Amino acid sequence: MQSDNPTTRDNNSILSPRYLTIRKQSLIICEPLQVEDYVVQPTMDVSPPKWHLAHTTWFFEAFVLLKYFKGFKVYREDFHYLFNSYYISAGERWARADRGNLTRPSVQEVIDYRTYVDAQMVAFLASGEVSEEIKHVIEVGLNHEQQHQELLVYDIKYILGHNPTYPVYQEQKLKDHSEGQKANWLKIGEGIYDIGHDGKGFCFDNELGRHRQFLHAFEISSALVTNAEYLEFVQSGGYKDHFLWLSEGWDWANSEQAEHPMYWEHKDGLWMNYTLGGLVPIDLNAPVSHISFFEADAYAKWRGCRLPTEFEWEVAARQFQPELSEKSNFVEEAHFETIPTGTYDFLGNLWEWTSSAYRPYPFYQAPEGPLGEYNGKFMINQMVLRGGSYATQRHHIRHTYRNFFHPHLRWMCSGIRIARHT
Repeated sequence: MQSDNPTTRDNNSILSPRYLTIRKQSLIICEPLQVEDYVVQPTMDVSPPKWHLAHTTWFFEAFVLLKYFKGFKVYREDFHYLFNSYYISAGERWARADRGNLTRPSVQEVIDYRTYVDAQMVAFLASGEVSEEIKHVIEVGLNHEQQHQELLVYDIKYILGHNPTYPVYQEQKLKDHSEGQKANWLKIGEGIYDIGHDGKGFCFDNELGRHRQFLHAFEISSALVTNAEYLEFVQSGGYKDHFLWLSEGWDWANSEQAEHPMYWEHKDGLWMNYTLGGLVPIDLNAPVSHISFFEADAYAKWRGCRLPTEFEWEVAARQFQPELSEKSNFVEEAHFETIPTGTYDFLGNLWEWTSSAYRPYPFYQAPEGPLGEYNGKFMINQMVLRGGSYATQRHHIRHTYRNFFHPHLRWMCSGIRIARHT
């Protein structure tokens, strides 16, 4: 029995506080919301905050408690239909585009659901029945919740930012980016480099397997592209020059009538930007954010440069920012916007688009069972982003972390770092 193993008991006693701390963070992110904010779904890519709170709870109920905790009773049978996301092997699901129709269960009942499952999880962790296999599933669940906490920030900003009254999520002091990192070129020599996770500590399956990659010599910018630099692209007619755009990107820009980044507005002769602190004048020295891959690629071409591959990005990040900096901007700092850090910002502030398609690494194998649906089946028609953002938890990110989105999306905290051949 696991209860006879003091090491296992010690590990589980550590896991329980960590479980509760991570779970609490989801509620902290939602604290500034009004009850009406929890149900809104203005577009299919945005899930209501209430749904995030329920879905992350369903994960632990479905994949841990139901499977491993003897005598466990589900909170409500229909929650498994309402709050499954894309796990076909876990059963039928409510349609993603219709999550905003779920006015019931109420927000309070979802909170009660979280309370019930958390109490059951704490009891399970104290039972001595948590094997290493189960511990791994719990670890995936905690990292899964951290991913949804970041999505919560994106979705809350979209919900509030598309309200004509520009509601304030959190009062913010304007940050002075004038003394931020000045851009120069960082040089990386030609060579063969190890790419991917080395197997120490937790990682998602898409970070495996570790392999060798040949890179030609290249240079990568030491800083993210700023609002001022991107505004030059806008004002020079960058959105009207089809030579700069990929074919699908040009179709997207025209169909969406895109003329500037998401959350920018031109009002009374001034460029304004919606932030979680409300509508404010654009800080020209701050990194440009909420950029689609199509926009990032067009901008890089306009500069006579390109986006780095994800392999180039990983090598450069390891070389020039090998450790997380205390100055790096993650969600724990609760700025909910970019800040000047005095670092290269490879980690934190904004996710960075790469030119790499989201595909499996050599030797990749999806896990067996429902968790095999977590990453592998999405390895098509998406692009890789690296580095984390101000909505990412500090201990959730690492150099090998591979985020991925469809190239037209830009409601996430995404920015641009350019590269060039030498």
